[in-house]
Amino acid sequence: MGSTQTPAERSTADLTDVSAKSIANDGMAKDIDVEKQDLGDFEKQALDVAAPVPTEEAPKDGTLVEFDGHDDPGNPKNWTTVRRSVITMSMSMMTFVVTFSSSIFASALGPVTEEFGISTTVAALGVALFLMGFVLGPVLFGPASEVYGRRVPLFCGYVAFAIFQIPVAVAQNVETIMLGRFLSGLCASAPLAVIGGALADMWDPIPRTYAVCAFAAGTFCGPVVGPIVGGFVTESYLGWRWTAWFTLILAAVAGTIGLFVIPETSAQRILQLRAKRLRFKTKNWALHARADENEINFHTICHIYLMRPWVMLVQEPILALMTAYMSYLYGVLYLLFLAYPVSFHEERGWSLGISALPFIAFIVGIFLGTGMMVYSTATNYKRAYLKYGRPVPEERLPPMVWTDVHHYCGIR
Repeated sequence: MGSTQTPAERSTADLTDVSAKSIANDGMAKDIDVEKQDLGDFEKQALDVAAPVPTEEAPKDGTLVEFDGHDDPGNPKNWTTVRRSVITMSMSMMTFVVTFSSSIFASALGPVTEEFGISTTVAALGVALFLMGFVLGPVLFGPASEVYGRRVPLFCGYVAFAIFQIPVAVAQNVETIMLGRFLSGLCASAPLAVIGGALADMWDPIPRTYAVCAFAAGTFCGPVVGPIVGGFVTESYLGWRWTAWFTLILAAVAGTIGLFVIPETSAQRILQLRAKRLRFKTKNWALHARADENEINFHTICHIYLMRPWVMLVQEPILALMTAYMSYLYGVLYLLFLAYPVSFHEERGWSLGISALPFIAFIVGIFLGTGMMVYSTATNYKRAYLKYGRPVPEERLPPMVWTDVHHYCGIR
């Protein structure tokens, strides 16, 4: 016997069949979409090409190589804290060596004047020309670090700095000494010009301050330790020429460690190298990094990398004032390097090594100032950063103002 259904029941049954088919079709469609998505993910992983959120600048064909999300291990900011700390300390050591070299020659002024028959003023050019190289070098190494990454300019300049110690050590006339000191200072500016950007590549705003404090400690301790070591070396049987040989040895040690420890930290350069590897691996010659889209020519280098710092110096009063203030502090520091030997060695009759020991007070002050900045960052600066969700540069001013008052008290 066939069942009898009312029109309402038949309508309900038809709707049930349609709903079931619709659900089945939807499920099949979702399965197909998931399969396509899985296939797409598999292809992306095979190519090791990051797929960021589409933007107006990103190509439609997926040939732009970027980091694979925020946790990509290739991004320097995602390296372990231990690794970044070791890299930072190695960079600080290299900075210590180049600034150490800037002042160690101050302890050799007396023997140089006697050997070459020149005045103390002329001999002091060995320090002044090194600092002149410090001033001019960043114009070369700063732009190079933006175009070729951090590692190549850093080590090219550092190796050249070490090599130019040799002409100073074997010089038979004062002209060779002065030229060697200038070229050494020119190349020694590479760590000073590059490492600041490298620290910004690796560290977020809060921990970056601690890294910069370590970098600054190396920058200021170097020129303070230089006259102390140079004084004892010069008055020993080794003589003043070993101030250059000693610097070369230190540079070789720090440079060798850095060569094995310091990788490329520039994100855009890392992506360029990744894109290059992928092009040869996949034979997809359209793969490129965003930095490859920028045309690099002489006009671009001059307009962007050479002129922009001077434009910022003119248009940003805060930058101009801070630059003038830092120049003043460095000027006072290096003036004391030349004044202390006169006061303690020539007038009081102390030996060269002993007459440089008062510089130890500078080292104590440097570490106290570094500790103060670390404390200020961990308290005021960090609270302001968490409150506003962005760095607040003004929070760095109070400790600077406080220490500036003590600076004037100290030089009186």
